[in-house]
Amino acid sequence: MKVGIKALRPVIVALKGYDAHRANSYYFRRKVPFKPSAIRDGMNYKEISIPMPLSPETLLVEIYNSETSEDNGYVIEKFEVEKMKASEIWAQPAIHRFIDFAQNFAKYSGTYKPGFFDSPDHEFLIQLLPVIKDQFGNTMVTPARTNRQTGRIQVSNQAFKHFTIPVRMFVLLHERQHFQIPTREERPADLAALKLYLDLQYPKIEAVYAATKVFAMHPETVGSQHVTRAQDIINFIDRYRNTQEIMLNHKAKAV
Repeated sequence: MKVGIKALRPVIVALKGYDAHRANSYYFRRKVPFKPSAIRDGMNYKEISIPMPLSPETLLVEIYNSETSEDNGYVIEKFEVEKMKASEIWAQPAIHRFIDFAQNFAKYSGTYKPGFFDSPDHEFLIQLLPVIKDQFGNTMVTPARTNRQTGRIQVSNQAFKHFTIPVRMFVLLHERQHFQIPTREERPADLAALKLYLDLQYPKIEAVYAATKVFAMHPETVGSQHVTRAQDIINFIDRYRNTQEIMLNHKAKAV
């Protein structure tokens, strides 16, 4: 989806897209700021491209002034929908099967009640909990965790119902990598999941949200390791984008 926005004055334009028939099923939530300096310098038009490898039967899109919640301060000059190219995923068969299962859970889990959810062939299992607690009964900051012996994933319903579907997908891919690699370290799980996430053509900005949203929920837990983790993700996205541009240029020259 491509949206062209022309600001008439300094404004922050909000965009939201969600399933018309399901609660807690946001496909994107964005804010597009137009600062006074941008208006002064004639930079008052922006085009926003939002890839949607998953979409509902009926998508409702809201666009409004985030400060007034009204339709003022801007004009929509473009609203287009284009068909995406098919994704090319190089991964083990088990990962391909998990992707199908995870995407289905990501789409619909906003309306699920706590319980057990497994794939049709019982290969994968997700336990949806009200919240995730440690051995002492304290609520944990993590939105999900994985048993590295069995591959079972526990998900916090409280966290997931507030996440966009792309953020849910990144979290699930991350958790699977803890079992698939296997590793208890966050960085290799992050980067392995991020490669799959980007190959599936999910929006890059949502991957950054996924890495920082949990920290924002509990700022008292944020430390230098979290800042490094977020920066690693941003750096990986930059390298991925550069590699994709180089590949496109080679293809164009070959033609």
